[in-house]
Order: sequence, then C-alpha cells, then structure tokens
Amino acid sequence: MRSLFCLFVATIILSACQPNRESLPVLGNHIIDPATGDTTYHEIPAFSFVNQDGQMIRETNLDGKVYIADFFFISCPTICPTVARQMKRIHDRFEDDDRLALVSYTIDPKRDTVARLKKYADGLGVASPKWQFLRGEKDVVYDLAQDYMSIAREDPNAPGGFDHSGWLLLIDDQRHIRSFCNGTEEEAVDKFMEDIDLLLSTMGTATSD
Repeated sequence: MRSLFCLFVATIILSACQPNRESLPVLGNHIIDPATGDTTYHEIPAFSFVNQDGQMIRETNLDGKVYIADFFFISCPTICPTVARQMKRIHDRFEDDDRLALVSYTIDPKRDTVARLKKYADGLGVASPKWQFLRGEKDVVYDLAQDYMSIAREDPNAPGGFDHSGWLLLIDDQRHIRSFCNGTEEEAVDKFMEDIDLLLSTMGTATSD
C-alpha cells in the first residue's frame, strides 16, 4: 500500500508541473508486460453496495460515466462537513451533465443506515442517481478505499472513531484514477474542477434528461 501511495502522489506531482496539459495522467501502480510492453493500469475493482434509496448499486451502474468518489461518515466531527460542501459545489456545477456522477462511501455502515443516508442526502438537496451514498460491509469498504488510494479505518483514538482521508478522486469511464485533491481546501477543489472539465472534454457533448 505504501508503494502504491508513493507512486500515486509522485505521478500527480509530476503531472501538475506540466503546463497546458491536454490530458490527465492515469494514476496508480502500472504493470508493464516485459514480453509485449503492454501496460495494465490500476483500476477500481468491481463493487456492490446499497444506496440511500435501498437500491443495489454496482460499478456497472457507472459505465460510460466519469465520477467523483470520497469516503465519509455522517457523524464525523471534523472534515466531512467541509468535504460535503465541496462535493456539493461540484454537484451543483455539473448537475445537468449526465456524464458526471458522485459517489460517497460511508465508512460507518453500522450507524449510517439506508434511512439515515437518505435523510442526509435530502438534507443536502441531492438525489440518486446523480449522487450515490453507498453502504456495505465495513471490511469490504475499507479494502475498496485502498484501491482508491484512500485511508478508511476504525481508530478509537481518531475523532469520531474513524481515521480517513478527505480526498476527492476523479475516476474516468474505464475506472482509472485520473486526479485527486484535498476536499477540505476550496482552492484545491477549484483546480480539481478544471481537471474534471479537461477529462469531460474528451468524452463528447453533454446530454441531460
């Protein structure tokens, strides 16, 4: 995990130093076949969770879409409210663009029931399928967080009982990580939205219901 994290951060630092980028890098641990030279890029694995409407959501529900992912819990006393406000900014800016979705995974499924997630989403004024709030078995969520190069784990010494990163991650329509930012920093999220625009610009014309 540490080596993946280091490569992840190094890649994004190097890409940030390139002016006038025409595309975003694919982040994560790449595997190159020595025989063919083909590269296998890190990708988010298959998943299956329940959303705030009690519906089963799989990675296939996001086929053909770019999406923003984060990890949170409703009773978080520290960074989550700030991150949620920044996610809402992204939601509002891209609300009418069906190519983009948002996915928030709770790391506290014991307390964050479907009903509680629904109330939370309603309080933000958002709904599925644009913004999915997902819950599942905690160990499965924690393992998936590693695939997102994020931190999500129980920690009795952490505020609220959980240690987690406040990253927002940009995932392309092939389930590759293309960018990330600190979701507690408005300026970082502004630049992140520029990356979203750049990635969407390669996907053709937006459509809406």
